[in-house]
Amino acid sequence: MENVIVLNSSAMRQKNNGNIQAAKAVADVIRTTLGPSAALKMILDPMGGIVMTNDGNAILREIDVSHPAAKLMLEISRSQDDSAGDGTTAVIILAGEALAVSRRLLEVDHLHPTTVISGYYKALEEAVAHTKTLTKTIDTTDDDEIRTVIKSTVGTKFVKSWSDLVCNLALKAVRTVAITKEGQATPEIDIKRYAKVEKIPGGAVEDCQVLNGVMINKDVVHAGMDRFKRDARVVLLDSSFEYKKAESTLEIDVSKGEDYTKFLKLEREWVQKQCSAILAVNPSVVITEKGLDDEAQEIFARHGVSCIRRLRKTDLHRVARVTGATVVHRMEDIKASDVGTASTFEIKKIGDEYFTFITQDEDVPVQPKACSILLRGASKDVLNEIERNLADAMNVARNIIIDPRLLPGGGAYEMALATHLAKCSQKITGLEQKAYAALASSFEVIPRTLAQNCGAEVIRVVTELRSMHNKPGMETWGVDGYTGKLQDMAVANIWDPMSVRLQCVKTAVENATHLLRIDDVISGTTPSAGRGQRAAQEQAAGMDTQGMDVRGMNTL
Repeated sequence: MENVIVLNSSAMRQKNNGNIQAAKAVADVIRTTLGPSAALKMILDPMGGIVMTNDGNAILREIDVSHPAAKLMLEISRSQDDSAGDGTTAVIILAGEALAVSRRLLEVDHLHPTTVISGYYKALEEAVAHTKTLTKTIDTTDDDEIRTVIKSTVGTKFVKSWSDLVCNLALKAVRTVAITKEGQATPEIDIKRYAKVEKIPGGAVEDCQVLNGVMINKDVVHAGMDRFKRDARVVLLDSSFEYKKAESTLEIDVSKGEDYTKFLKLEREWVQKQCSAILAVNPSVVITEKGLDDEAQEIFARHGVSCIRRLRKTDLHRVARVTGATVVHRMEDIKASDVGTASTFEIKKIGDEYFTFITQDEDVPVQPKACSILLRGASKDVLNEIERNLADAMNVARNIIIDPRLLPGGGAYEMALATHLAKCSQKITGLEQKAYAALASSFEVIPRTLAQNCGAEVIRVVTELRSMHNKPGMETWGVDGYTGKLQDMAVANIWDPMSVRLQCVKTAVENATHLLRIDDVISGTTPSAGRGQRAAQEQAAGMDTQGMDVRGMNTL
């Protein structure tokens, strides 16, 4: 039988080792950004801007890759950031190493990918079980213990020179937004929605603070309105003070001037009616998500009410958490119980812009459950990096409060897993033993990278650490990221949240197994190849429209 061309001439195929090489290339890009002696990456974005950071997720978010396996590696960094908020660099390095050690199993030992995957999953199951024996639990009511853990995380970031300040900011913000509902064992902490970062260039980093309330980049809508009020009564609305226009084109023929005057009068009366309903509850500040008519502005200004319009819905909800007000949908339904209170309502001009501050005093009975974090710095690049580092610190604080179990840092946890799994691999029978042992050796990449990034003798340090972990009671020893020497992480007080480290291991191994399942990467036809051209190619190759060989019935 003659050969049959099944694939389009524009299609491309790539075997499994291409996926491994692509994943390892992504891991090598950010390998030098791990640890306290990490290097910074300078990234040029498509708009010509510059991003300088050592945050793994921020780096991978900016780079552009074309290989599908590399794109999957970028996705696991984002998923790690969404689920745990930290560990985005370690998860990429672990996944890349897990794939790198599998290459020898596939090409030299000629193991089937299914066998490698089965061995990896068995090793992962044992790693998860062994992790729980290495944990240490802290008291979540002790702020000093939580600061110690946050400080060990911030120590690898750009803001390590201001680690005490960042730790206090992160912990105060998380404590502010935490809400413990009745019947729940763990508090609900929504940092992304209720702890908003406001960056204002200028000033010193030491001027950064967590407000006991919120700040909004808005000014009052009328020049006659007050910009400062004490003990303000706040009304929040998500409806408009503007007269409703027709949704479609509407034409009205007016034959008399008096009729046009009546139309204008009806609009004014409607606006006055809405304002009267609001003024009945005696507010001093009105904040609305929608627009505010000029007539309404005049009415509120005459009654000494300050107004802010076109606020984002997320900002409106944060103001509601600070003041205790209820967002009102219809002005006619407003009640006195819907009105909130704020100790201070103040509008300040910082730089060229006006900012509204709605804050509570420290001695109010009910403290706000939302906050704004004001960041100051010399430039926008510095502020962006501080924001990224602060987000990691807040996520660590949140993870500790929700799950107070910790693991030793400095690569001690990964080396403990590598040593334990290497011993367990001797009990595994069959071909899966090699995959089991290979995954065990891949965990050593974290202490090896830490030693490499600080200029230590990598082989000597890793060999000594491996020998030390084979002795009982030495599971907390790791690599000092500054000097490259071995150190007891328990004595140095370097700990990581268990939820972050365990999520790194799970995500890395699962992603590696997914890529190992792929044995072929086939690109589709190019967009320029139309349906007529493709049909002609198939007909010339002797195939029907289902892509099969009509003469030999050999399918793809």
